[in-house]
Amino acid sequence: MENSEKTFIRELSEKITNELKKVIVEQDELIQYSIISLISGGHVLLEGVPGLAKTLMVKTLSRALALDFKRIQFTPDLMPADVTGTKVFNMQTREFELKKGPIFTNFLLADEINRTPPKTQAGLLEAMAENSVSIDGEMLELSEPYMVFATQNPLEYEGTYPLPEALIDRFLMKIIIDYPSEAAEREVLKRYNTGLDSDNLEKSNVERICTVEDILNARKQVEEIKLDDDLIGYIVNIIEETRRNESIDIGSSPRGSIALLKCSKALAAYEGRDYVIPEDIKKMAIPTLRHRIILKPELEIEGVKPEHVLRDVLSKVKVPR
Repeated sequence: MENSEKTFIRELSEKITNELKKVIVEQDELIQYSIISLISGGHVLLEGVPGLAKTLMVKTLSRALALDFKRIQFTPDLMPADVTGTKVFNMQTREFELKKGPIFTNFLLADEINRTPPKTQAGLLEAMAENSVSIDGEMLELSEPYMVFATQNPLEYEGTYPLPEALIDRFLMKIIIDYPSEAAEREVLKRYNTGLDSDNLEKSNVERICTVEDILNARKQVEEIKLDDDLIGYIVNIIEETRRNESIDIGSSPRGSIALLKCSKALAAYEGRDYVIPEDIKKMAIPTLRHRIILKPELEIEGVKPEHVLRDVLSKVKVPR
């Protein structure tokens, strides 16, 4: 990869970050991981209690990317056809016409995805896995790039449904969002006090600084990032350890190792390098694997989190040098 190509992704990432920072305060990890998922070509699951700017971040990102954007507010009464669309009989033409649902877009925000039953959640599965949607036996391709950002509240909250394992596995990353620091919350209040309007991003001067071609070009360049065989072995060893660790009931599938590989290469590009180092893999292990492992039931009862176990996994795997 030439120097100009190395700096392209870095400069693009900095531009996107600068636009997001006009609205989002402090959430550096959220912003970084979101950009990495974007240039990796994957989908993102955001988890946190209501009011932590999950939806605002996604709306701001979509504006900066200048992509076709749609939002679905998931509710208990939402049906699969409300997501994918359906065919409606036209009385004038005497033919069935396709009415596309909001899933037909470049950038989809699935807001509070775990507030709708699994039957409706499954409406996203084909789109996320195959970039296509089947309606009445007809398969329709989705536009490129296609990316889903889904937000969810913690499962212990009332009125939520667990996501099917097959759907969870389609998310490249799961990002946990915590409460802001006191200084960050003070800054948020100052911005709203001086006119910030989360419902009208035009007032925040968020500019459209990216094109579809930029994103597709960045994804192509990520694929060219060098990854040595010993680092491939390191990824395999991490995944193998999730399958034999005594704290884990079900370890990661090969899709988890692919996700870890993609995100490690994207992180290297994000940092301006054309090669992956072990620290890239270690940093990406938790966000790419935390939703792909199932802990022993007794540990879940005790409140042990996947992140705690994954840190133990990483400590047991020898790092190549």
